[in-house]
Amino acid sequence: MIRPGLCSVTLRRLDAEEVIRRAAAAGLEVIEWGADVHVRPGDEWAADRVVEAMGRHGLACDSYGSYFRATPAESGKFGEIAATAVRLGASRVRVWAGKAGSADVDPEERQQVVAGLREAADVAAGHGLEVALEFHGGTLTDTAESTVQVLEEVGRANLGTYWQPPQDLPDGPALAGLEKVLDQVRAVHVFSWWPSNERRPLTARTDLWQKAFALLGSLDRPLDALLEFVPDNDPELIAGEADSLRKMIDGAGA
Repeated sequence: MIRPGLCSVTLRRLDAEEVIRRAAAAGLEVIEWGADVHVRPGDEWAADRVVEAMGRHGLACDSYGSYFRATPAESGKFGEIAATAVRLGASRVRVWAGKAGSADVDPEERQQVVAGLREAADVAAGHGLEVALEFHGGTLTDTAESTVQVLEEVGRANLGTYWQPPQDLPDGPALAGLEKVLDQVRAVHVFSWWPSNERRPLTARTDLWQKAFALLGSLDRPLDALLEFVPDNDPELIAGEADSLRKMIDGAGA
C-alpha cells in the first residue's frame, strides 16, 4: 500500500530525463516533480517532456511539489499550479502553510494563510486534485498540533498533510507527532537527518522509519514514501537508498 518514490528536488542539479532514468533504475515507482527547477508552473513543454519520459520508464507522477505559501500576494495564482499538476498526471499538489512558524505568526496573518489554503483547496477540487501541506519548520505546520489546527480551520476534505521527521527531534516525539496527524497524512518525505540537519544514510534511523511505516501501513490505503534528501546530494546513492527504503517498508509490513 506504500509506494516508494523520489522527490525530483533530491536531484535538482540533474536534467529531468536523468532524474527519471535514475529513479527507474533504482526500482522506484513514482516521482514528485518540484516546481522550482524541473517543471515550473505553466511550463507545458517541460511537463509534457517528463510525462513522455516517465511513460517510457514505467514511472508515474504522484504529486506536484509547489512552493505556494497561501499568502495574500499569491491569491488567484493557484490555477496555473493546478493546471500544471493535471498536465503531469499528478493527483496531489504540495503546498506550504505561510512563511512564519505557528508560535510567531500573528492572528491576522494566520487567518490570511488559512483563507489562502481554503482558496487553493477549492481550486484544486475543481481540477480533481488533492492538496497536502508541507510538514515543515518556519510554517504553520511546524508541529503536529498546529497542523491539525490548520486542517480543521481550512475545513476542506481534499486538504491533507505530508509528514517528515522534524529536525533534531528524537524518534519517540517524532512518532508521537505522526500519530496525531496520521489520519490526514497523504505522503511522507523520507530522509535521515541526525543530529540537527546532518544528512546521513537512511539506515541511520532504521528504527524510526520502520515504526513510521508500521503506523502508516495501518491506514490500509495507498500512500507515497518519497526519498527527499541523500548525503551530499550524491546521485550515486539513490539506488542504495531506494533499496533501504523498500526493505524498511517491507519490514514494517506496509
